[in-house]
Amino acid sequence: MARVQAGDNLVPRQVFDMPGTTDNSKDMQSCDSSSQGSGVKLKKRIGLLDGVAIIVGVIVGAGIFVSPKGVLLYSGSIGQSLVVWVLCGVLSMVGALCYAELGTMIPKSGGDYAYIGTAFGPLPAFLYLWVALLILVPTGNAITALTFAQYLLQPFWPSCDAPAVPVQLLAAVITCILTVINCYNVKWVTRVTDIFTGTKVFALLVIVAAGVWYLFSGNTDHWDEPMNGTFTSPGFIALAFYNGLFSYSGWNYLNFVTEELKDPYRNLPKAICISMPVVTIIYVITNVAYFSVLSTDEILSSDAVAVTFGDKMLGFMSWLMPFFVACSTFGSLNGAIFASSRLFFVGARNGHLPAAISLININCLTPVPSLIFLCILTLILLFIKDVYALINYVSYVEALFTLISVSGLLWLRYKQPKTERPIRVNLALPILFLVICLFLVISSVFQSPVEVGVGTAIILSGIPVYYMTIYRPVEWLTNTSQAINMWCSKFFICMPNQEKFD
Repeated sequence: MARVQAGDNLVPRQVFDMPGTTDNSKDMQSCDSSSQGSGVKLKKRIGLLDGVAIIVGVIVGAGIFVSPKGVLLYSGSIGQSLVVWVLCGVLSMVGALCYAELGTMIPKSGGDYAYIGTAFGPLPAFLYLWVALLILVPTGNAITALTFAQYLLQPFWPSCDAPAVPVQLLAAVITCILTVINCYNVKWVTRVTDIFTGTKVFALLVIVAAGVWYLFSGNTDHWDEPMNGTFTSPGFIALAFYNGLFSYSGWNYLNFVTEELKDPYRNLPKAICISMPVVTIIYVITNVAYFSVLSTDEILSSDAVAVTFGDKMLGFMSWLMPFFVACSTFGSLNGAIFASSRLFFVGARNGHLPAAISLININCLTPVPSLIFLCILTLILLFIKDVYALINYVSYVEALFTLISVSGLLWLRYKQPKTERPIRVNLALPILFLVICLFLVISSVFQSPVEVGVGTAIILSGIPVYYMTIYRPVEWLTNTSQAINMWCSKFFICMPNQEKFD
């Protein structure tokens, strides 16, 4: 099977003879039996329910509480908004099923990075890793952390926005706390995810219950002409889908941690088939509640639809809504840190990032350097004033690389027809997904040419970096990387991943 080549590593691949290895023998013996006899590697500790909680927990972040405004803005009517929400859920489900085939055919952590590398080689895989490293992952995590801090602090500044400095400091603190939890124990991560997934689902059920009560009390005025004002321009439809898909983003995060999933051939597709319909149903009925209580003007003038909804429906308990949004973003950030750190871990293991990032702590069996590296990048972005603007420049890039990943599925069907595929989706699904992604990417070129141009420039800037650090590495970079690798292995009590991949 083709794979991302490890032969062009940034540093030589070796098992380091760390000082004090003998002293750590007792710690090594205390590790889980899964690490014995096959070296230090990530443990399979994620079950089916944990997988469902990760998908739901990452997807249901701040999006459903704030982005209905964006979908309505570019749809023009509440009727078309609901159609967009349903279709976004269906599209995400189709994409998730395509990724289930890829994830069971290529059972490696790393998601899109692993699939693009297997299908098209190391350079396209590195470019995805480059964009994810530079902006996609740390910016997404920074946005989530800032949203958490803003909503948690909002009750203390009821008549205005909370000052920037307290928001940034609280976001930094929570990012560090969640990073420590992720470094210490994967089981703690799944427990946090399970708890806060339940909290955010409960918050949405509160919204739904209040909306249903309001609707059945005879308040149906907003539904008299649901399609009035509908926009039909392809550009506006594409932007409405982008806003809707933003709320569904994260459906592929379980693919980032395939190596830690118990029985991935069975649990990966099951987790997808359980979580995606649940999320879609919850999203649609939540929007029905929003549209029943709030007028179009109220939604379009609100930066946080759920909070406006709470102010109107919950009375003196309206403070619950900012609290629920904060809980939702807390759980989402926890899941995102867990999954995205594995992307950089796998990239380093394949030689596309400094080898230090692929080290695993011998006691906790977690990729501690990768988690800390991601934490540092996120903390830097927390203190950039225009961090929210970065999302506009990379939204199309995500759609582009998702398109490339699904293209890889079709290419591997053609190139390697006899390769074992525990899951084989109907050919119509990846073709349908490909066509829709093409529409979104092409439409964004005409609708937002500046953002597309900047995103493309960021992608292309990775090409010279690839040739300088991987294809023909510069000597001083190699020496520096080796020194950092040795320091991290000693300081964090880590060793290189020793699991073999064919």
